[in-house]
Order: sequence, then structure tokens, then C-alpha cells
Amino acid sequence: MTSIGYQLDLDGAPTADQVVNVASVPQRSPFRYPGGKTWLIPRVRQWLRSLPKRPSVLVEPFAGGAIVGLTVAFERLAEKVVLVELDEQVAAVWKTILSDDCEWLVGRVLSFTPTLENVRAELANTDPTTPALAFRTLVKNRTYHGGIIAPGSRPMKNGENGRGLKSRWYPRTLAGRIRAIASIRDRITFTEGDGIAVIRTYARRKTAVFFVDPPYTAAGKRAGMRLYTHHVLDHERLFATTARVAGDFLMTYDNAEDVAALAVAHGMQTRTIAMKNTHHAQMTELLVGRDLSWLR
Repeated sequence: MTSIGYQLDLDGAPTADQVVNVASVPQRSPFRYPGGKTWLIPRVRQWLRSLPKRPSVLVEPFAGGAIVGLTVAFERLAEKVVLVELDEQVAAVWKTILSDDCEWLVGRVLSFTPTLENVRAELANTDPTTPALAFRTLVKNRTYHGGIIAPGSRPMKNGENGRGLKSRWYPRTLAGRIRAIASIRDRITFTEGDGIAVIRTYARRKTAVFFVDPPYTAAGKRAGMRLYTHHVLDHERLFATTARVAGDFLMTYDNAEDVAALAVAHGMQTRTIAMKNTHHAQMTELLVGRDLSWLR
């Protein structure tokens, strides 16, 4: 695809110090995900549309809730999307949605009533099949505090507006998102495994781009240890691998001096951008890239 008609119209594009209203971004993911990147979507569009050509593939090596990869697939900002996730629970959800078991999962979502008794019974289920694990994962993600499915998490008590476990369980909405993703599954490839290894697989492809959003455990940050089952990551190895890819990339990290130093050491640019956390407090996030001149 040529660049004709693909260059970014900057009108309405957010500047680095503007906080994005997440209500303006289509909600695509079935997950409530710690560290989700819905607020970053306008910047991702800005980045991809600034490229000379539409990428042949976008690789998201730490997919999680995959809001970026899903948006890219739905909006055709790349020809294909590759999602990678190491967590077996999260992987089960993506595998099931992108398979012929999708409608089974939809049926379970629509028929489930999230009482404490039902949640406990479902999570005690030992059915080892991938669809069964996928449903248990969605139940836990939607009924546990903060959507956290890592060991040590607990069910919500009061929830939203005092609705308890039901406060984040919207069966029709969830079923609609699952079916929508399934409808474009020909644009998405899912891999359960090591994200850095998959970056290497596509590293020589000039038309491949990479959105890299790892667990925030760099610079001694402990949040990732609580939020994610697989929080151990060699950030130096990740930076070294990403710096060598032939295509473009965008990384997002907690704004920390050690991370900025890693970026500089590997010849990368950094910019801080405004965002709000889950408690609506305004903060800054660090974007890392080869060339961030597209970011106003």
C-alpha cells in the first residue's frame, strides 16, 4: 500500500500534555486489564498513520488485554496483527475467542450469574480444557478487584455503585465484544509464549512494527509483581532486541530514570505524555521509540 491517503491528518490529534478521554475510544477488549492502554489509542493511531506505508504486521509481544492490537486490527492500521501472551489464563481467552469454540464461550457468558457462590464454584472447576479455562479467566477478571487474575487477588466487595460482583459483569456487552473479535479473526494471529522471541522472529522484516508494553518491573517497580503472573523480565534484553528490529517500534514504560537511561544507551528517543491512572490521578508515562517526531 502506498502512502497516498495514509498520512496523518493532525487535526484533533492529542498533544503530549493532553490527557486522552478514554470514553472517546471504542472499547474492544473483553478484559479489565491492569495497565491497559485504552488511553494510548489516539497516540498509536498517530504513530502508525505517520509511517510512509501501512505496516504488513503489528506485533504486540506482551498482549494482555490487547487493546492496541485489537484497535489496529479493527481499524486496519496494519494488514495483520500478531498477539503474544505468556500467561496461560490470558492465552486461553484469546485462543478460544479466535477459534470455533467462540460461541461456546459466548453462551457461558450469557448464562452465568455472578453470585459469590457461583463465582467460587466456577473458579473451583478443574476442567483443563482451553475453553473452560478461558471462561474461568473471564469470570475472575470481571469479578476480582481491579481485574487482577494473578495469585493473591481477591473478589470485589462493594464494586461499582455497591453492585458487588455484578458491577463489572456485563454479559451482553462482553458477548458482543467476543463476537466482534471473532468476526475479524482472519486478521489476528495469536501465539502463547515468549514475547521477546517473537520480536526476533519478525526483526528483519522492514514492514513489521512493534508495540511493546511490558510488565512494569523495571527500575525496581513492584506493581508488576502484584498485577501479573509473569512479571520477571530482562528489560536490558528487551531493549537490546527491540533496538535491532528493521521496522519501527513504540514502547511504553513507567516514567523512571533507569528506563530513560536504557533507552539512551540503545540509541532510542523518549517523550513523556500525560495520562490518568485508574484512580483518575494525572500522571506521566514514558514513550520510547526510534523516532518520536510524529508526537506533537
